[in-house]
Amino acid sequence: MTQIAPYPRTDDALIALRRILRATEQYERDLAQAAGLTPAKLRVLQILGGREDRRASPTLLAGRMGVSQATVTALVDQLNKLGLTQRERSVTDRRQLHVILTEAGAEAMRNAPDALQQHFVKGFQSLQDWEQSMLVASLERVAAMLNAQEMDASPVLTLGEISRPRG
Repeated sequence: MTQIAPYPRTDDALIALRRILRATEQYERDLAQAAGLTPAKLRVLQILGGREDRRASPTLLAGRMGVSQATVTALVDQLNKLGLTQRERSVTDRRQLHVILTEAGAEAMRNAPDALQQHFVKGFQSLQDWEQSMLVASLERVAAMLNAQEMDASPVLTLGEISRPRG
């Protein structure tokens, strides 16, 4: 029976992965405690808050988040229940629906801790082009090693399934 010799780098890689998972988990807890939101719900609020009129169609939200319209509908349903968004029919086309950021939603967004992905984006954008390419390639390789390369994913750092938002 062949025994695999331990490699310190393997442990280092697993520790780094665990740190990433723990940071994501801690951010989710902090966000839930501070604002009562999941990262996906906060992202909806951020997209709405970043628009001049604080409104967007569910189609636009789905496209910006990289998720299905059904996922956006579920997220907006929950945000509406919390009073953070509301739906309104378009005055020009009654078939069109808009999601609008309420004042309570804007306040929740202001009180939320900085999104984990915002920290990542700042650090990633400060890297040289070759460093960004190398990092993306390495992360894609890690995903493949975890048999996760085919998993549907959105650019929202969360542990849970974005398609099944939690309360």
